[in-house]
Amino acid sequence: MLPAFAARQGGIDVLADALQASRRDTLATFAVYEQALPGLGVPLHAERNPPLWELGHIGWFQEYWLARNPERHRGAAADPELARGRALRANADALYNSSKVPHDSRWELPLPDADRTRDELARQLAGTLGLLRETRDASDDALYFFRLALLHEDMHHEAALYTAQALGIAVEDARWQAATLPEPSSPSTLPAGPWRLGSAPDAGFVFDNELQAHNVALGPTTIDAQVVRWMEFLPFLESGGYADDQWWSAAGRQWRAQQQPGAPRYLRRVGPHWQLWRHGQWRALNLAEAACHLTYHEADAWCRWAGRRLPSEAEWERAAVGRPEDFRWGDVWEWTASPFQPYPGFEPHPYRDYSAPWFDDRPVLRGASCMTQPRMRHPRYRNFFPPHRNDIPAGFRSCAG
Repeated sequence: MLPAFAARQGGIDVLADALQASRRDTLATFAVYEQALPGLGVPLHAERNPPLWELGHIGWFQEYWLARNPERHRGAAADPELARGRALRANADALYNSSKVPHDSRWELPLPDADRTRDELARQLAGTLGLLRETRDASDDALYFFRLALLHEDMHHEAALYTAQALGIAVEDARWQAATLPEPSSPSTLPAGPWRLGSAPDAGFVFDNELQAHNVALGPTTIDAQVVRWMEFLPFLESGGYADDQWWSAAGRQWRAQQQPGAPRYLRRVGPHWQLWRHGQWRALNLAEAACHLTYHEADAWCRWAGRRLPSEAEWERAAVGRPEDFRWGDVWEWTASPFQPYPGFEPHPYRDYSAPWFDDRPVLRGASCMTQPRMRHPRYRNFFPPHRNDIPAGFRSCAG
């Protein structure tokens, strides 16, 4: 079973191993931060959190939804408003509850130091594993919050990796490095027809925004077999595409006017050569890597220049699920043309702030990136970020039809 399906459908032993593996990665990446940032201080910025707060929040979330949750056995039907049991740290909710602690205030909180935070995480994980061992019922409801806590930690690990990139911190683990892509094979041609978009309710763990699955009528589509590489993206840049209004939407022109970008984030030209900022230094650009750290606006502009367009999320999912042998994905998160909106029949799951507050038409991203844990690489997973974000490892593929 692939890791993403094991995380969503696996039993008690699978989950126990995955929770421990996820925590090892969390702590290993945090240790890189400690070595690179004495005192763990980072400037206040809307795109990140203090590393020490992030670490404590991961443990808090796991304890809040498992050890402290009186209805954890009910899964997605649990009442999130019920009073919680006592936390290991008396003021944990006031420090780490992301639903109630304003973002900018996190730099001023009296957080415990790294050693105490690690100790609390160890105790929280031990409690989680104890609850898991005691769980006789291996149903999807009984395991729902264990799976949620696992995938939540995996999401934060990816955020730690791309935040390290933004801060110039070198995370050298080979698992999280960009791949060299092959020459693209022929695009996939998909006929007109219906597609069942979304996850089935009996597919193990399912995020609330993947429900309810529903039929979507799709026209004939020709979709790229892999994402656009720097090799294909640079001609747009070198031909003056960033200064040519005809390739940019109204929102793209506004973003360009505000940011004055001369090139994608982390990219610069030195004489005839392009360089990429990675691991805290400028390196020669590998033209065969996926074009990455692009905004939605840059992806959309390239497609207009190339006479192509971004796929809808339904077109992307149909190709990923229906033609897996012809469709390479997982190199970068992929911008789609679809706004992040609820599917018909949407009902929020107990973690109310996961989806519903963000149904504001920001674009959906599909796939995964080189920084994504394999457990998160599910073909029906919906990611979502505002169109101006370029700190995330996002790129795109194009389609026509």
